[in-house]
Amino acid sequence: MRVTSRLLQSCRITLFSRENCGLCTQARSVLSDVWDQRPFAFKEIDIIKPESKGWRDLYEFDVPVIHISKAQSPEEDPKLSSKAVRLMHRLKVDEVMAKMDAVEK
Repeated sequence: MRVTSRLLQSCRITLFSRENCGLCTQARSVLSDVWDQRPFAFKEIDIIKPESKGWRDLYEFDVPVIHISKAQSPEEDPKLSSKAVRLMHRLKVDEVMAKMDAVEK
């Protein structure tokens, strides 16, 4: 995914993943396809890293997971994850874009 102006990015997508995860690789591909149609700010969090323990406790058996929020929203927080707009496992372009539409309203 290429870097673009923040002005074009009304959503931020955070991908929670782990190394050597086939579904995570597929999720990155889907997000790349979404980005080609509709740029967004992007962040990826490897839940296995020590600094991501809170996320690992939540998503250890569920990756990939994406959270979709407004680009200017505060960073993701595991304590607030129940309020997140999210998709899990096998992502589809149309599902991601529908969630982006909901966040932008």
